Amino acid sequence: MIACVRQKFARDCIVRIIVEQNIIRRCGILLPVASLPGSRGIGGLGPAAIRWLEFLCDCGQTIWQILPLNPIDGENSPYQSSSVHGREPLLLSLEALRDIGLLSANELEEVADDGGNRIDYNFLRQRKMPLLERAAKRFLAAGGDAFFGQFCCNEATWLEDHALFQVLSEKFSPASWVDWPEPIRDRDEKTLEQLRLRFADELAVRRVWQYFFHCQWEAVRRRAADLRILIFGDVPIFVSHCSADVWANRELFDLDANGRQLTVAGVPPDYFSKTGQRWGNPLYRWSVHKKTNYRWWAERLQRSLRQCDVLRLDHFRAFADYWEIPASEQFAVNGRWIAGPGEDFFHTIGSQLGPLPLVAEDLGILSDSAIALREKLSLPGLRVLLFAFDAYQPNSPFLPENYVENCVAYTGTHDNDTLYGTFFCDGVASKRRRLLLGEFLPKCYHSLPIHHALMRWIADSAARWMVVPMQDAICLGSSARTNLPGTAAGNWCWRLQEKDLAHADRKFLRSLRP
Repeated sequence: MIACVRQKFARDCIVRIIVEQNIIRRCGILLPVASLPGSRGIGGLGPAAIRWLEFLCDCGQTIWQILPLNPIDGENSPYQSSSVHGREPLLLSLEALRDIGLLSANELEEVADDGGNRIDYNFLRQRKMPLLERAAKRFLAAGGDAFFGQFCCNEATWLEDHALFQVLSEKFSPASWVDWPEPIRDRDEKTLEQLRLRFADELAVRRVWQYFFHCQWEAVRRRAADLRILIFGDVPIFVSHCSADVWANRELFDLDANGRQLTVAGVPPDYFSKTGQRWGNPLYRWSVHKKTNYRWWAERLQRSLRQCDVLRLDHFRAFADYWEIPASEQFAVNGRWIAGPGEDFFHTIGSQLGPLPLVAEDLGILSDSAIALREKLSLPGLRVLLFAFDAYQPNSPFLPENYVENCVAYTGTHDNDTLYGTFFCDGVASKRRRLLLGEFLPKCYHSLPIHHALMRWIADSAARWMVVPMQDAICLGSSARTNLPGTAAGNWCWRLQEKDLAHADRKFLRSLRP
């Protein structure tokens, strides 16, 4: 019934991508899938994503950078997910499901919205999820299709735990898995088998959602390949404690006998936070990972590379050394640096998967060991223009004239304010930044609008790749910001509107890179 688009990238294609990554100057746009425009309350796959790719092509862009596609929970952050392998059902296209006969046009109207620029996740969970469940049950009632069974077999190593964890989390909500009945918490196999039988129908629905995502994303991948646009994905280094990954692999994380965290992840004071950040993710037992040849990580990266052409390794520093905070501490200040797995991690996984097209997210304060590791691996790092205006530093590595070739240059990231917000919406701080801009910005750019001037500035740098958040490409203010680190409310909700695309200067965007 469902036509699963299966695109297999041969090894010579992967090698071509890696070669191109190393020699071609590229320009692209950062926009999360959830932030795509549309009429169903949230961006997603299907027609919305295809239209976006065609817009990028028309603008001469050859990179689409996205944020993690994992299930979003709690605070709606893609960096705090219940699964590293699972994908968020809310991103599924209802139109694509209608087109294959699983939903009607009238049913789609149950999730119609006004096309506004804020995502209402509660509304979507109440309205869209029942429709997705209805579509999945119809798919199952019709016997599925020729590829569904093979998908479930191929993905069983993570899919079964993911589906069961999702069902149990709903049954025991709001309790964390560490507070579930002991036989379930500790994964007694007889108990789990009974649960699989008891919740067979609900588990099947969750398998179908993941299959739907696989099929819809493969269609997006094929169109991107046709347009020669690279999809630049994102791999958060840490996982959520409340996740199928930790529940099913307790030995890989720093937990006590009952599954509770002994230490948690975070960072001391850096560019984003003067007091540091206590993320709360469990830390890895790297010695245990090493004994398995990093199998869990190899499987994670392999699956990610089947869905993206290049991956950004979030918080790269932690592979060299990471900030360990006792779980009992409320803040991130009282921690210590611990050595990470280093070169051994990358060489071991590389020997299993072949060349790894990775970019190191190396922002914040780096240690000598982290810099040495990135250089030994020849990984591109990041340069963010907005960081040059945090202080008076004429020799700042974030000024375009100081960029190296092996880097990805940004105006800002999803954690920064927008360009317009930075220079015009932050009172005294904005005035100070404008003064610095007047001093740092070469005179040849002064006649351009500010967002064009800053984009042109980094486009003319030595950086091999440049990426601009969509908000900066069309000069939106602080209300369009994606995330404000260290805060919980109001993040991850901004969405592009169709009318915003009219503000994009396509001719200018086409001029940024050859």
